[in-house]
Amino acid sequence: MEGAADRQPPPPSAYAGDASCAGCHREQSASYPLTAHHLTSELPSETSVGGDFNPGANVLHTAVPELTYEMTFKDRRYFETAVMRDDPAHPIAVTEPVDIVVGAGRKAKTYLYWRGDQPGAESSSNSDEKRNQLFELPVSFWTETQKWVYSPSYEDGTINFDRAVVPRCLDCHASYFQSLAPPVNRFARSSLVLGITCEKCHGPGRAHVDLMKSSNPPAHGQPMGIVKLTDLPRDRQVDVCALCHAGAVRPLAPSLTFLPGDEIDKFLRITDEKSDFAVDVHSHQVQLLKSSRCYRSSQMTCSTCHNVHTPQRDADAFSQYCLNCHQPEKCGKFATMGAQIASNCIGCHMPLQRSVVLFSEVDGQELHPTVRNHHIGI
Repeated sequence: MEGAADRQPPPPSAYAGDASCAGCHREQSASYPLTAHHLTSELPSETSVGGDFNPGANVLHTAVPELTYEMTFKDRRYFETAVMRDDPAHPIAVTEPVDIVVGAGRKAKTYLYWRGDQPGAESSSNSDEKRNQLFELPVSFWTETQKWVYSPSYEDGTINFDRAVVPRCLDCHASYFQSLAPPVNRFARSSLVLGITCEKCHGPGRAHVDLMKSSNPPAHGQPMGIVKLTDLPRDRQVDVCALCHAGAVRPLAPSLTFLPGDEIDKFLRITDEKSDFAVDVHSHQVQLLKSSRCYRSSQMTCSTCHNVHTPQRDADAFSQYCLNCHQPEKCGKFATMGAQIASNCIGCHMPLQRSVVLFSEVDGQELHPTVRNHHIGI
């Protein structure tokens, strides 16, 4: 029997694309493009870049006074430029384009660039293809403070554009890509499907579309050629979320080989919530949730509270799901807070906390985002 490590990703022909889903799933298709999942990676545009590329607001000053980074818009493209002026007569400038925007913008926007050929000019020549490498740009935009900052893992005061984007990055910030490794960050540009699409969570949909358009579509209850998450066992439902919401993991199988319904432990080595390794609030949502008494004493899944098909921005609105199991009168704070407590369960039991592992540098200081702790506690 084929093991996970031996599996190959489905071919592009197995996928139908979001446009094929929209014809029948109109309600979900109308709201899903507005969600953080769908917007986790996009092409650069006036609405997606987030940061201000206009003069006066487009400079990052570094720990080295002679070194600045400038973000500019020219000829309908966005750029990041490092300028070193230690020798005013001969300044050094390094410029790279913004080719991909990563992040929905609730915390930050980070940018990627292709090093090599012009976009779309994938040559059949091996020497040319080796240049189709994807890198993270050194400057990100921090939404909370409206500041330009160093991207995570970049050191303040240096000129560096060399942080490679590995397949595991794209596992969570894109839906499909074809590797041209080595090197590990070389991809076929035209294969890249940005954002989290329907088929990332429901599996390749070409067979489903063909079945439903056939002269004899399957009746209710028959195999539909697609994965409906609520039909999966509880653990397999949560595994779909764990693909991206389990923090730093070690891949055990090639990227894109995990499909909905698979056991995630066969594809990723995930840090257990009970291990000695610190489980950070950033991206370890699955481990933190599983460590909660609420999770252990119920059949809840991530989708008990999250409807991934629609934007959910109001933390207080999640309190309604707590009230399906808990009575406000039994909360220890009810005596002092009264009925209003029923609208703020999340603020106390799933507070925003400072991430330790994720930070950027700016003005000589580390900037850490606050992230919702998914360990439901007291």
